[in-house]
Amino acid sequence: MRRLGDWRSSPRRKPLILDGPRQVGKTWLLKEFGRRHYDNMIYLDFEETPSLGAIFDSDYDIPRIVSQLGMAGGSPITPGRTLIVLDEVQACPRALLSLKYFNDQANQYHVAAAGSLLGIALHEDSSFPVGKVNFLHLDPLSFPEFLAATGQEALAAAFGAPDWPLLAPFHDRLIGMLRDYLFTGGMPEAVASFADERDYRTVREIQLEILRAYDRDFSKHAPAQEVPRIRGVWQSIPGQLAREQRRFSYTPVAPGARARTHWNAIQWLIQAGVVLEVPRVSAPRLPLTGCADPAAFRLYLADVGLLGALSGLSPAAVLEPDRLFTEFRGSLTEQYVAMQLWSAFGRSPAYWANDGGTAEVDFLVQRDHDVVPVEVKAGLNLKAKSLGVYRGKYAPELAVRTSLAPFARHGDLLDLPLYAIGALPGLQP
Repeated sequence: MRRLGDWRSSPRRKPLILDGPRQVGKTWLLKEFGRRHYDNMIYLDFEETPSLGAIFDSDYDIPRIVSQLGMAGGSPITPGRTLIVLDEVQACPRALLSLKYFNDQANQYHVAAAGSLLGIALHEDSSFPVGKVNFLHLDPLSFPEFLAATGQEALAAAFGAPDWPLLAPFHDRLIGMLRDYLFTGGMPEAVASFADERDYRTVREIQLEILRAYDRDFSKHAPAQEVPRIRGVWQSIPGQLAREQRRFSYTPVAPGARARTHWNAIQWLIQAGVVLEVPRVSAPRLPLTGCADPAAFRLYLADVGLLGALSGLSPAAVLEPDRLFTEFRGSLTEQYVAMQLWSAFGRSPAYWANDGGTAEVDFLVQRDHDVVPVEVKAGLNLKAKSLGVYRGKYAPELAVRTSLAPFARHGDLLDLPLYAIGALPGLQP
């Protein structure tokens, strides 16, 4: 909401695109923003009412479009006082392209577009007006946001600039809340249900419905020949993470699956925002994207709760702490850290493996002009041989080991509790 407020008041404001996977709250957020900060709002959903696309069919005459948008929305549009929301805009490519003309000809109007499959639309439409829009991305709730949403605002605020002695008495309590988060995840409807009822089974029903909605998207929006491959990749991810494979393998996807047959399916899932790609790098050079190996990567889901639902993790497992952090560590703990790092840094982490395959570090994150290695431990076992190999070879200013252990510093090595991994961007070397 704060960032939307910054967009509204910016002298360099352009039409806004808010993207993110389905059901992370984009529509609610824009409607609430319009209610709080504008006199009125015009809301149009192109997926729900495809006929609205006719407004953009003939030309890009902005005065005419604004007049017709006002008629469709039931109220006149006043520059600076009306928020125009174009939802599921990927369903109307000409409405998406109209943002260029709003920016060039009529930037006095405040226009915000949202869509669940915008990543796919942007890759398919080569005429998309690069440089004519502002972007914001909405993720599932992070762990501190989950704390705030479930009535722990003071604890959530403490992660902004962590005071470790202040947090130390709450270590066990935070581990318990982290266990709830590993099951619930960060999808807003699941979090709201948990906050209200504390019923794991209801949360799981909501997550399964979201997964069914994703599956319907595969059938409805992906090319027909790609749908079986998309489903195969999607359904293979929990097993691949549970087996802690060094990289994504095509073998579990389908007999005879190869990169050349399934590459488009993987890219569809990434562009839809439901899968996170973490590439391998062989050396921590900046930028990390410049030394990524395109043939070696790992895939994670966008939300840890959805991974548990897709894995068939029983709600009873939440009540068995040892089982949650050991038996399901590959499926949950590493997934959780990937999700928190993505949210905290606004970009995908990478992972490191040496050329001989004898050592690997779970994640590397680019922080200012430094690369920070992050080793993930599911329990209290702090042995990290690969991290030692990395430190000996590259001598990073800061190395992080994240686990259930409390905060501690050992020179350049930082033991960071799992619940605090999202605070990494602001920590000092």
